Amino acid sequence: MKKIFRPFLVFLMPLFALSMSACAEQYTEGKQYTTVSDQASTKKEVREYFSVYCGHCFKFEPFMASVKKSLPEGVAFERNHVDFLRAASPKIQQMVSKAVVVAEQLEMEDKLVGALFNYIHIQRAVITSEKDIRNIFVLNGADGDKFDKLMKSFSVNGKAKAMKKNQVTMTKNKALTGVPTVIVNGKYKINGDKLDKNNFEQDYKNLVKYLSELD
Repeated sequence: MKKIFRPFLVFLMPLFALSMSACAEQYTEGKQYTTVSDQASTKKEVREYFSVYCGHCFKFEPFMASVKKSLPEGVAFERNHVDFLRAASPKIQQMVSKAVVVAEQLEMEDKLVGALFNYIHIQRAVITSEKDIRNIFVLNGADGDKFDKLMKSFSVNGKAKAMKKNQVTMTKNKALTGVPTVIVNGKYKINGDKLDKNNFEQDYKNLVKYLSELD
């Protein structure tokens, strides 16, 4: 068995090296991706900067769900809500950022964030207060009491502040000029307009995998 397996490995190794080399040649810094920070994040991650007020983000949701499912093991997917759109006041947008964290902690992120998108872009309704967000969540299966407690909790407020800090940092780095924006490992920004338009989804996933393995 070992005599059969060992030559097979020897055969595969050059193919693997060739595949990695081809991938490296396919993606070029400054073209398909841009380095936006000198230092990578401590953990491997794909971070989507988005807003529930952004129509492009709304249309991008199914695509990002597919990308999330394809991530290599050990690579986390993080949503980072921003508060700089003109569709609502910064105060309301920051409230939504907290609600996104609550949805994550309730383990209902996809459903509840989807409900916020639907409320704004399909129902054409306006969020005016925390009560509006609470009603949206409860109507979509969340526990109202848990929502109230989490919105006041240290962990939710801490993560919402971290989102804001990431937003400010990437804005200063000129990496975040609009949404949706996707940054891998806190260092590499994906330039979607430079990817293969005939095979965009697969090319995007390949690029995400490639960037997640860079230092």
